[in-house]
Amino acid sequence: MNAEGLPPVAPEVTATLVEGLSPRLRKRLDAAVTKLAARPTRRDGDTTTIDVDDETGLRLHAPGGVVAKVEDITCGCLLAPACVHRAAVACVAPTADLASESAEHPAPEALGPAPATDTTPVADTSLVTDPTPTPATRRASVTDPAPGQGLAAAHTPDAAPAETATPDQRAAAEALWAAGAAVLEAGVGGAGAVAQSALLRAAHTARLRHLPRAAGAALSVVTLLRAARAGDPSYRTAEFVTALAELLGTARRVATASGAELAAVRGRARRPYSPDGSLRLYGLFTEPVVTDSGHGGVRTWVAAADGRLFTVGDVAPGGAGRALGVADRAVRLGDSALTHRELGRAGLAVSGATVSPDGRLGAGKSVKAVTARGAAWTEPPLAALWETPPAEQAARALRSTSRYADPDGTGSDLLFLDVELLGAVREPGGTCLLALCEGGVPVRLAAAADDPALAHRDNLSLLAAAPGTRLRIIGRLIPAAHPRLTLLACSHPTGEGTIDLGLDRLRRADLPDPSAPAHFAPSQPAGPGAPSPLYLLERRVEQTVPAGRAALGMLGDVTAETRRIRRGGFPTAAALLTSLCASAAQRDRDHFGRLLPADTDGFAAYWLAAARYSAAVSESMCVAAWNPTSEDQAAVPLTAASI
Repeated sequence: MNAEGLPPVAPEVTATLVEGLSPRLRKRLDAAVTKLAARPTRRDGDTTTIDVDDETGLRLHAPGGVVAKVEDITCGCLLAPACVHRAAVACVAPTADLASESAEHPAPEALGPAPATDTTPVADTSLVTDPTPTPATRRASVTDPAPGQGLAAAHTPDAAPAETATPDQRAAAEALWAAGAAVLEAGVGGAGAVAQSALLRAAHTARLRHLPRAAGAALSVVTLLRAARAGDPSYRTAEFVTALAELLGTARRVATASGAELAAVRGRARRPYSPDGSLRLYGLFTEPVVTDSGHGGVRTWVAAADGRLFTVGDVAPGGAGRALGVADRAVRLGDSALTHRELGRAGLAVSGATVSPDGRLGAGKSVKAVTARGAAWTEPPLAALWETPPAEQAARALRSTSRYADPDGTGSDLLFLDVELLGAVREPGGTCLLALCEGGVPVRLAAAADDPALAHRDNLSLLAAAPGTRLRIIGRLIPAAHPRLTLLACSHPTGEGTIDLGLDRLRRADLPDPSAPAHFAPSQPAGPGAPSPLYLLERRVEQTVPAGRAALGMLGDVTAETRRIRRGGFPTAAALLTSLCASAAQRDRDHFGRLLPADTDGFAAYWLAAARYSAAVSESMCVAAWNPTSEDQAAVPLTAASI
């Protein structure tokens, strides 16, 4: 049985069913989940049926598409309703991401713009000054708020004190922290259905207490846990690290945040479309969208006269085949008859526009849109997008993609560059295209997708056969220690028109010299110097995920690793690694020699500090790579042979 064949189940329903099991049945729950996952399903209207065996049926009633009540799951076995089957099927089904607030309890609005996140500069500054802090200093070291946040009102004599979290919100955040710390302690292998239900219960309580950001992070952790335990090939350990660190970090910040920072930590339950009046839009390009969950479609990017970027999308189940077909369908926006491909090169005049915080254009009945003249990338207003220095564009894009940034729904991860192609560079994961952008910064351009049905990979190979070609490109930032993008669109090599690199296929006749073979630059490191030893800390952070504390507790002496990290200029990373491994191995005993319960709270605090620190330094290194000093540029000749 595929979980996608089941209707989503509300988090509180799953938690209630698991909590209602007897201790004996809880021990059998994970086995029952595995057994039910292999059974076929049948759907009849709003009811989905699973045959537990030849005589027993399990039914999920989902009016409106979601199982919202415990009574909506019924079983025909003799032990029902106290049987393990109801809880097991709730654990197999996808988790519903319901609106967090009811009409009687509206979500509070943000109190102001989200504060800038505090990122650690490459020059290593300490997150923890004492390798063995007390519990109080442990808690303070994790959040690491930016200096001055929430203090402006305190310096104004007549200002009212900034809002702080309520006792109920703090209690809900503590429950989320405890549930997340338990998952980290056990690891993916030990975090079964019972641990997941504790997270779901904490997430439901957090939503009722108006903490949608932390609740959403908890649901993400549960989803990734299930994917990992089911052997889903789309599961990535790095994504789980990010989700768990977001959960723990957000839960911990609730107690200390105030004012605008508290609004950012709470988040917003809904991301509504808001009116934006009349817009004159100019098409940029169209990109195919294919997800690991089997969805496919396209997203067309347009720009307003003031440089703001918007998207019009059409994504639904269907994969790459649907993406290619939807590109030639009419855009769902007003009275426009343009297809997505055509909109990427034309324009729109929109009245009554509605826009989501992340830039998606709404298609409500009040929206009117008619076709208008577009603009070339070299003409105003689009030409202005390429006038911002690459380093500024990279910093802006990184703010929108930062793993732990307070979401404000603004900005995009796109970069607009003028480049000169140098040739292909072989890498362990495949081949990418090397180019030079403004200031002589070498940039690696990777294919946005490897699906052979899409044109990304073939177009990249053809462009490698045209060294010396100058192109105007649009790419998506890949956070890395060297400048790197996924290539989405480019000007045509002949200078006429543009190419949507996922949909349009270049031919050799389109290249300046169609007889030239692909040019390969020598395989060299992406920049000067040896790779950063920070990966040693990142590796231990990720190593905790599969098996929990035990994975680090048995490492033994890590002096050699910490010495290497210190030599690389990261003393704080070395201290964090030492403290993390020491915390994992620490198990105290009572007077009779019996092991005392492990300090899950302390271990989680150390792990969170290590995860957040390594992410902040990596992002700082990414920004620095796009803005090399004159000394760095002098040390690295800007030729293909030097890359």
